[in-house]
Order: sequence, then C-alpha cells, then structure tokens
Amino acid sequence: MADTTDFRNGFTMSLDGEIFSIVEFQHVKPGKGSAFVRTKLKNTKTGAVLDRTFRSGDKVEAVRLEKHQMQYLYSDQGLYYFMDLDTYDQIPVSSKTVGAASNLLKESENAFLLIAGGEVIAVDLPNFVALAVTHTEPGIKGDTATGAVKPATLETGYVVQVPLFVNKGDRLKVDTRTGEYVERV
Repeated sequence: MADTTDFRNGFTMSLDGEIFSIVEFQHVKPGKGSAFVRTKLKNTKTGAVLDRTFRSGDKVEAVRLEKHQMQYLYSDQGLYYFMDLDTYDQIPVSSKTVGAASNLLKESENAFLLIAGGEVIAVDLPNFVALAVTHTEPGIKGDTATGAVKPATLETGYVVQVPLFVNKGDRLKVDTRTGEYVERV
C-alpha cells in the first residue's frame, strides 16, 4: 500500500480493478480545510484519461510494472507475437492488449511490453518510428504556400496526413504518441 506522498509522474496503482498510471499530479493546500492531491490518471489498458482527487493521506494499492524490451515478430489470428531478446522466448499478446500500437508496429522492430503480475497489460512503442510510404497521390506542383496536406499509406497500412512534397518510397518519422507525421528521414 502507498499513500499520496508517494505519488510521482509514472506511478502506477490499482483502482476499481483497473491499473492506472499518474500523468500529472498536484498537491493542493487550501486556506481552509485539509490538503488534497489532484491527479490525471491514464488507464494502462484503454488509454482513457480521468481526473481524480485524493485526500491527503489516502491509501492506494501500488502496482509494480515491469517494462521489457522485446522484438515484434508477426501477427496471426488476432495474436501478436513478441520475442524476448535475452531468452528468445516468444510471447503471444492479444490484439485488444496491443491496441492502437498495432498501427505503427513493424515486424523486426523493438517495442516495450508492460507486465503486471505476470500478465502483459500494454504495448508501448518508442516515441518515434521510421516507416516507408507505400502509397500517396502526387502533389500539385507549386502548391506549397497553403501548407496543404494529403493522405499517405505507410508500410503498416496506417494512413497519416503528410505535406504535398512527400512521395511514394519516402521514409517518414512518425510520433507514436499522436500518430502524426514529424519529418522525412
């Protein structure tokens, strides 16, 4: 058990049977009344963010998360297979657990598996990945002053909005937190 003095960004806890991670927290000491802690919590499975207030000294159940770097191998019938880089064990992870990370997950690339109590609860990608463009319409020559964008399909099948100068075959740096184009590499 932990109390509100243990709260830090990234601290994980169990609330109502779900595992949450603290995104932001703020200790508040009003002029009248007792102190409290205002937090933004992110559900590790669904990614939903909620605001929650705790009274100073409230007890919560701390959860220890293990973060293992593994290599993504392939997917088959709703399961994604990852290989432990140390032991070469293959671990199947359901598509529900992988979630939105599957849009930017490329074979032979590394990802982090978050494990709590021996169960994989989430897949975390590096902040940026480099992916090749497999299809995009050609840009209109001279139309650069408007900052216009066009859709581009990446090698994983994910569609991202890119500037007009991006062509088929270009490698793009994509932010995995937002799913947006950053730059050409």
